Amino acid sequence: MPDYPQPPEWVLAALRDGIVIPAHPLALTAARKLDERRQAALTRYYHAAGVGGLAVGVHTTQFAIRETKYGLYRPVLELASATVRKCNGRLVMVAGVCGGTEQATREAQLAREFGYHAGLLSLAALGKASEDELIEHCQRVAREIPVFGFYLHPAAGGRLLSHGFWRRFVEIPNVVAIKIAAFNRYQTIDVVRAVAEAGRADHIALYTGNDDTIVIDLLTEYFFGETRLGIVGGLLGHWACWTRKGVELLEECKRVRGSESFPASMLTLAAQVTDCNAAFFDPAHNFVGCIPGIHEVLRRQGLLEGTWCLDPAETLSPGQADEITRVARAYPHLNDDAFVAENRDTWLNA
Repeated sequence: MPDYPQPPEWVLAALRDGIVIPAHPLALTAARKLDERRQAALTRYYHAAGVGGLAVGVHTTQFAIRETKYGLYRPVLELASATVRKCNGRLVMVAGVCGGTEQATREAQLAREFGYHAGLLSLAALGKASEDELIEHCQRVAREIPVFGFYLHPAAGGRLLSHGFWRRFVEIPNVVAIKIAAFNRYQTIDVVRAVAEAGRADHIALYTGNDDTIVIDLLTEYFFGETRLGIVGGLLGHWACWTRKGVELLEECKRVRGSESFPASMLTLAAQVTDCNAAFFDPAHNFVGCIPGIHEVLRRQGLLEGTWCLDPAETLSPGQADEITRVARAYPHLNDDAFVAENRDTWLNA
């Protein structure tokens, strides 16, 4: 294996073109055991919705799957990979990789074994590490699997990362993409500028994870000197539900992006998507209900049986269910209920 393995050319082309990558939830039974039938049905749903990739073992899948008492990291990654193959799908497969260097390299090796093309590398566990130590950690993981960088919002367990860190990070030869989920305009620009300054704009694809400003991210073009670049797609927990509409949204953003002008209705749509995200992700309670919120949408569609998380204390926040009801009624053009209803039984019984 080369020092810094690269994914297939079709993966690089897809990432650079811009695709929808849902962050795959974890389907559980009432006993909080893996519901393999519904887990696979979710994967089939995403494939049928027209996504370009899947992210598995990430925050939306619940970081606790790695804990010994659950032992779900391997089976969840394996099940998603096997289900995509049975769908005859050609999806960019991204595996969540986290923990200290020993754990992260072990997870990267396992993801590569199951055919994943890149590792979404969380640095949350290295909160006290210096930037030199962070770069060394990233290089170690990159020698096992191509890297999808990850700027994780501190409220979700991430840490602040300087422009200087990103400027060094993007020099790693097999960094193929970066998910920007800082929920902060200044920090988002830090990452974009680092890619531009390093001359890597043609090599590293930028993806939004900024759930509070998804559409604006997808419409904005940046200029740094002679370099022009933008955020081309999304790796989002938000796109784990109402996914068919997310695919349509990205295509519309691609159509108008870079034009001299685009319809003002796109700005209205941007606010509507953010309002939906507020209901799903629960910023009113510091995002405590973000995973149950996604589960609730999928439960209402019949894809999940319940909103159960591995941690029994992780539940919908007060008033969150009412907020989900409100946005579903306010923005019927943003849900894919009809698409799911038409195909759900096929996905559940395949």
